Amino acid sequence: MNPRITLATAARILRQLRTDHRTIAMMLVVPCVLIGLLAWIFDGTPVFDRIGAALLGVFPFVVMFIVTSVATLRERTSGTLERLLTTPLGKGDFMLGYALAFGAMAVVQALAATGFAVWVCDLDIAGPAWLLVVVAVLDALLGTALGLLVSGFASTEFQAVQFMPALVLPQFLLCGLLVARESLPSVLSAISDVLPLSYAVDAMRTIATDPEPLGEVASDIGIIAGAIVLALALGSLTLRRRTP
Repeated sequence: MNPRITLATAARILRQLRTDHRTIAMMLVVPCVLIGLLAWIFDGTPVFDRIGAALLGVFPFVVMFIVTSVATLRERTSGTLERLLTTPLGKGDFMLGYALAFGAMAVVQALAATGFAVWVCDLDIAGPAWLLVVVAVLDALLGTALGLLVSGFASTEFQAVQFMPALVLPQFLLCGLLVARESLPSVLSAISDVLPLSYAVDAMRTIATDPEPLGEVASDIGIIAGAIVLALALGSLTLRRRTP
């Protein structure tokens, strides 16, 4: 990989995003709207305080998965990727460039969603808000990395979205958001232990309830970061020049 080419790729993607107002709205506005809707639904109850922090990790993960998988596939089906890979641009440069570009958007998304949840929706958290932002950014990057990975197996944008029930929904159901992971049947609990979103939800809940959570969530952060690196590495191996 060439750092100069990687950064140039990230800059190109950011320039494209700047003119794509719908995608920007999808990444920045939708998580805030969903969080606000849940806060409104559970107004006057302790439910939002119990699940709100976890959702700050789940929503960016889902949104970035959809946006990234569709955007990457669009570059391949339009022939842009094939033309780019005839230049010195390597697959690793392309994957990392996408990760950097959407990572920058993830920072803005996490700041917006966390600020909205804490200061507008009055989400009660015991830990530092900056750590909540860090985990939210990692969750968004995880969605980005998995979106890049699955885009290599899809032939159309519709097929890319179809991967959501296969990769996203099982993690949503088993991450501990709906049922505590320790209460799951043994087989499902074992599956939950290898799903990265489970550790994101664990970290978010710890931050919400522990005034000094850094020591406890460090391992969760490490696992999420490792999953991001693994997904990007696998994505660079499976990335095709064009869709047959």
